[in-house]
Amino acid sequence: MNTAPVASSASAGGPRWLTDEEQRVWRSYIEAATLLEDHLDRQLQRDAGMPHVYYGLLVKLAEAPQRRLRMTELAMSAKITRSRLSHAVARLEKSGWVRREDCPSDKRGQFAVLTEEGQEVLRKHAPGHVSAVRQAVFDRLTPEQQKSHGEIMRIVAEGLQPREAGADLPWLR
Repeated sequence: MNTAPVASSASAGGPRWLTDEEQRVWRSYIEAATLLEDHLDRQLQRDAGMPHVYYGLLVKLAEAPQRRLRMTELAMSAKITRSRLSHAVARLEKSGWVRREDCPSDKRGQFAVLTEEGQEVLRKHAPGHVSAVRQAVFDRLTPEQQKSHGEIMRIVAEGLQPREAGADLPWLR
């Protein structure tokens, strides 16, 4: 149901209310995104003892050259605040899956480095995570729907990624 006023005020400079169909699509997206994140988080908590965001950090480090990234790069890549990243890396350090190293060229900078133990955690738990992703998303879509979904998400992500210098982004705070 569209909760917009009966008379559209878009022409008078007011908001462009969502149509009933746009509202349906939007609410479906929000519900699916929330349920998917919860599904993946529960699977990883149960099987690996870590939240989905921590698993994502380990993956990003595993894919990085020498399994290391500057903390600022990791925050930008993960789209999380530096404060949240610092807390997550502290927890991952406590588990022995990540270590921090000082940056030799910048005394204030640090690297997050995936340890051998962290690499082993990924090897052990990646199959279950991939299975959860496949079951939740890809097994429910046709190949054509998968392609469309990928294109749509790429367009949305590109449109939301600020290009201007000095953009107020959480991962730069």
